[in-house]
Amino acid sequence: MNLVMIAAAVLPALLLWLYTCKHDTRREPMSLMVRAMLYGAGISVPVIFIELAIKSLLFGAGGTPETLVGTTAEAFFVAAFPEEVMKMIALCIVLHNNPYYDEHYDGIVYAVCVGLGFAAVENIGYILGSSSWVELALMRALLSVPGHYAFAVLMGYYLSLYHFGGKSVKNLVCALLVPVLAHGCYDAIALSGKVAPAVGSLSTVLLIYFCIKMHKFARKRMMAQISKDKSFRDFENNNA
Repeated sequence: MNLVMIAAAVLPALLLWLYTCKHDTRREPMSLMVRAMLYGAGISVPVIFIELAIKSLLFGAGGTPETLVGTTAEAFFVAAFPEEVMKMIALCIVLHNNPYYDEHYDGIVYAVCVGLGFAAVENIGYILGSSSWVELALMRALLSVPGHYAFAVLMGYYLSLYHFGGKSVKNLVCALLVPVLAHGCYDAIALSGKVAPAVGSLSTVLLIYFCIKMHKFARKRMMAQISKDKSFRDFENNNA
């Protein structure tokens, strides 16, 4: 049964990774993509301790938020900020002196590898610890894992703008800030039902709406980078 549960946890991340690779006309070396995934999986360990420490500072040892303000603080400061910071560090390590990081879309590919590596490990932890794991696996496959995917696309998009666009500080800040804001808003909506059951159904509808809009926003940036790389290659071929 554990193998089935692990497969259910990992499959959504694998499918999203394959979808990302499908759009890459110049495939990245498999060894580097696997390394990026392992970095993403590896940061899940320190993230746990960082999040526990921040949560203890905000709500006391063993404390939990009991208001919408508290759950929003948890969403942004306990989950979104430390997770996206650690992903950014892992991604920068992967991209540093990487000779294959030669196109805008590559930033998205490696960011997705890091993000989905993290999401897969997080998903395994949640599903293995749940008694109603089938329902949880389905819900996380439709929302949580695609959420990490979208956050990664946005991080890779802005990091490539920084890398290939003159090292603009604005783009570097956006590479971290935009995923943190998207992640924080996602978690804030998801956690709101914990302290306000009356808005539980509404929060589910809002979460689905937010995810749809977020994915459209991320996909638009993804296609923009693909188009930019294609235009550059066409220019090179015409002037060869």
